[in-house]
Amino acid sequence: MLKQAFRHLCTNSVLVLGVDASRHAVFVPTCGIHSGQPHLAPRSFFGVEDYLDDNNSRPYTYQKGKKSKNPCKHVSFKQRTIAYMEPFTLDVFISKRFVSASLTHRVTCKQVAVAGTNSKDIKAVLRSRSDIPACLAVGQILADRAREADVYTASYTPRERDKFEGKIRAVVQSLIDSGIDIKVYLD
Repeated sequence: MLKQAFRHLCTNSVLVLGVDASRHAVFVPTCGIHSGQPHLAPRSFFGVEDYLDDNNSRPYTYQKGKKSKNPCKHVSFKQRTIAYMEPFTLDVFISKRFVSASLTHRVTCKQVAVAGTNSKDIKAVLRSRSDIPACLAVGQILADRAREADVYTASYTPRERDKFEGKIRAVVQSLIDSGIDIKVYLD
């Protein structure tokens, strides 16, 4: 039945146009579905493109990133063991509206203690959610929650865009004053 419909389409297009238009009537792709090339879909919003894996069976997502220039580079003993010697890291996020901080275990990537000014118990007490007293309150609450989880030391390395002053320093100083030993690594 499909062959008859195709013949009918080809003969009608030849009769109507008077030329050999059968080639233009139906588009047949020349390349296979799993050719290993990127699909001709537009790039996604986040820069992730769909590719096919090595055996061309299913698509996977590929995030573009920087590759190491020297994959055989020597890694020092300190670089290999620092995650086990100082297992907990402090992460501080400050925006115009709120402040949040968390202690994360480096090896398992689990958050041990979290505090922020968006939580209901802190939000009701504070007058402003992003000023210095709010940062001090977040530091004290995070220290209490860290002690409940038996965490007494952590390390903090500020992001490249962050300066260790003002609100970030208030959070870290509040943690230190509350009994949590924070090692600050400044580059």
